[in-house]
Amino acid sequence: MTTPIEYAHANGATFRQQLHDLIRIPSVSTDSQYAGDVRRAADWLAAELKRIGMENVAVMPTAGHPVVYADWLHAGADKPTVLIYGHYDVQPADKVKDNWTSEPFEPIERDGFIYARGSSDDKGQAYIHVKAAEAYLKTEGKLPVNVKFILEGEEEIGSKNLQDFLKTYAAMLKADVAVISDTGMTSADQPEITRSLRGLTYMELNVTASSKDLHSGGYGGAIPNPALILAQMVAKLHNPDNSIAVPGFYDKVRPLTDADRSEIAKLALPDSEYLNITGAPGMWGEAAYTADERIVARPTLEINGLLSGWTGEGAKTVLPCKAMAKISCRLVADQEPVEIYELVKAYIAQIAPPNVHAELKLINAGDPASIDPTLPVMQAAVRAYERGWGKAPLYSRTGGSIPVVADFKRILNVNTVMLGFGLNTDGAHGPDEHYSIDMFHKGIDTAIYYLEEVAK
Repeated sequence: MTTPIEYAHANGATFRQQLHDLIRIPSVSTDSQYAGDVRRAADWLAAELKRIGMENVAVMPTAGHPVVYADWLHAGADKPTVLIYGHYDVQPADKVKDNWTSEPFEPIERDGFIYARGSSDDKGQAYIHVKAAEAYLKTEGKLPVNVKFILEGEEEIGSKNLQDFLKTYAAMLKADVAVISDTGMTSADQPEITRSLRGLTYMELNVTASSKDLHSGGYGGAIPNPALILAQMVAKLHNPDNSIAVPGFYDKVRPLTDADRSEIAKLALPDSEYLNITGAPGMWGEAAYTADERIVARPTLEINGLLSGWTGEGAKTVLPCKAMAKISCRLVADQEPVEIYELVKAYIAQIAPPNVHAELKLINAGDPASIDPTLPVMQAAVRAYERGWGKAPLYSRTGGSIPVVADFKRILNVNTVMLGFGLNTDGAHGPDEHYSIDMFHKGIDTAIYYLEEVAK
């Protein structure tokens, strides 16, 4: 009889073409004009889950984009239930504006990678688990554990309706462990299990002065310029040593222990490699910490966007009436997103001059999260990687944020195992996002093995 692994290997080319079909759907959740495509991706996944033999498949409405649910619950009450999470929405992408080599929603395989938006984040990684379930159902007619899928369409906009969904359907989503594949590895040869994530506070700062744009020759030097004042305020968000100047920002940050630093150092990249990957001429950050420590274990405050005045071709001597900055903070253990927002808001009020209006709005937030590596569900992941990769994984931390991990713990009381099958260099959110073909297939093998190992 054909085994699930043999089935996955025999159908590998078909699996990739099916992934291409999913990637071709431009399910951009950040832009309302793509709402129909987001729904189309949800319907595509629902049809696929039905085809492979999952049950109770439904495209479930939220106040925004829908959630795709499916389950198979016949392994028995003595077997654990695995809740598999992924997201089918993607970031925007434009070939010309973003300088892609090829069309972002027309997947192309070259040099061992699939190039397309969503190939790694997160369609390629989430689809791995669909194929693992198919491999079992099509060969053995059953799964070794009870399995539930929850695939959402709003992760790229902060999963703003997912908490309500989890609360409403908590009984339906009850599980012994959640699994997410939306993280990366430093090297394709060395598997990693992410054991901690940073949280996120995302804000928008608006500075306004006059009621309309003014002629700079008629009013410049007398009426405040919001663009200039915003720049001055932004410059005060950091100290000369590149630490964050917001009072109280570091109050709950745990000092790094020698054990923490040793664990981080095992997967650290030299500064030269960061410069090579990014093209930056030099490093930046708190001098007391290595680059990897800054990325995965220290909080940050970043300016993600600035907008004001005339930005078109040619000259327009305008005194803008308003200026805007997008600001995000990545947070570490014990920092609370809303509390950080309140601290930044109070500091903005302190540094804003009285001749303008400054307003800071909270856009979205997510808690930091971590999981104990000694838990049995984590040890099952170690064994699965050993079988799928032929090498024991290392534990890693990531600088990114996956708010649903904390939501699963708080709302469903379930721990999350992060089985990452991407690379940190996949270019998620950027031009020429790509996904290793070899890691896609190894990921399917490892996902199959995880179902077996967690069943034990």
